[in-house]
Amino acid sequence: MKIERVLEADGRVGLWLASSGPPSDLLPQERIFVGHEQPFPGPFLSTGTREAVCWSYDPLLANIETNNEDVLASCLSHQGEGQLLACDLVAAGKMRNGVPRWWCRTHQRHWGSKADLERALVDQTAFCAGHASPMSYVIDPPHIRVEDHAEIGVWCSMAPALTSSGMVGRRRPKVHVHVREQANGPKVIDSDYPALLLSYARPGDLFASSERVTVPITPPAAFEFVLALERGTELDCIFCRDCGAVHLDMGDFGRTAHVKHLCGNCGRDNTRSDRPIASTPLKPLHDHFSHAARYLDVDRVIDLDAYPGASWALWASTPAIVWTADRDQEKGIHVHLVVDGTRIIDDTFGEVIHAGKRLNRATLLDAMISNTLA
Repeated sequence: MKIERVLEADGRVGLWLASSGPPSDLLPQERIFVGHEQPFPGPFLSTGTREAVCWSYDPLLANIETNNEDVLASCLSHQGEGQLLACDLVAAGKMRNGVPRWWCRTHQRHWGSKADLERALVDQTAFCAGHASPMSYVIDPPHIRVEDHAEIGVWCSMAPALTSSGMVGRRRPKVHVHVREQANGPKVIDSDYPALLLSYARPGDLFASSERVTVPITPPAAFEFVLALERGTELDCIFCRDCGAVHLDMGDFGRTAHVKHLCGNCGRDNTRSDRPIASTPLKPLHDHFSHAARYLDVDRVIDLDAYPGASWALWASTPAIVWTADRDQEKGIHVHLVVDGTRIIDDTFGEVIHAGKRLNRATLLDAMISNTLA
C-alpha cells in the first residue's frame, strides 16, 4: 500500500490509499480517501480567521496554532481540556527509505509508516500515532495588544507552595495577567487565563518581521520558560530553515540545551543553532521589554504568626514573561492573607516568618513546582 497525492479542483491535495500504480490506472474503488494534506500557515501571524490555540501536557506539545476546519470541528466548545482533536497533516519530506512522510501539527507526530498505512486501511482515515493524546484548547483566545495599555505583566500561574490549612490542591499551570491603564495605577485585569495571544506592532524589532506578530502563550510553554529562567538554561529563539516557523522546545528538550531542532510546524529536523540552546518564542518577547530583566530582592518582612486565625497562601515570586512597567520586579515570597473574608495583604516580601521560622524562597519554589501538574 502507498499514499497518492491528488490535486483536487478546489486546490486542496487529497491523500488516497492505493495498492500500486499511478492514480490514473486505478479504479475509484481501488483507492481509499484518508484525508487532506494541509498548507503551511505563516508562523505566528494572525490570519483574521477563526483560530484555535491547542496544547497538551505531553512533553512535546504546546503552542499549536491552527485554523484547520477539521481540527476546529473536533473542538466541542469554546474551550476544553482533555479532549481528542483531529489530525492536521502536512508534507514532511521522506523517510530514510525514501517513502514519503507527513507531520501531524496537532499531535506533533510523523505519519506515513507501514503501520500507519495499515491502520488507515482499516479506519479509512489518517490518524497519527498521537491522535489519542488528550488536548486542551481555546478558540480565539483573549488577545492583548501591548501598545494599547500603560503596563502589562504576564506570568506563569502555579499552585501555591504552602497554605494556612496545610493542604495544597495540585493543579495545572495557567497564564496570569496584570493590565494597568495608568503607570502604577489600579489593575484593570488581574486574572488567570487558559491561554493568551500577545501582539506587538513595532516592525522589525521583535521577530525581524515587518508584519504584526502575534505570540501565543500557553500554560506549558509559560511553565517551561519560567523553569528555564530559574535554572539558568541557555535560551534563544530560532526559526525553521524549511518553513520559517518559530521553534519551541518542550519537556526534556526545553530543559537541556541542544543544537539540532525538530520543527513542530513542518516535522523537519534540518535546523541547527550556532550553539546549544533551548528555543522559545517567549525569549525575545521577554528580552524586548528590558524591564523584565530587572528582578531585585525586596526587604519587607511579614510575621504570619501575628495574624492568628487568618488564612493565607504563599508563592515564591517568579520572573515575569512580559513586564512593561518602568520599575523593578520584586523577588521574594508573595503572600495572600485573608482576615474575615477580606484579603488584606497581596504583596511580596523578602522575609516571611511562619511558626517562628524564616521561610526559604528556594524551598517554596521547589514546592510550587511539585504542586503544579505539568
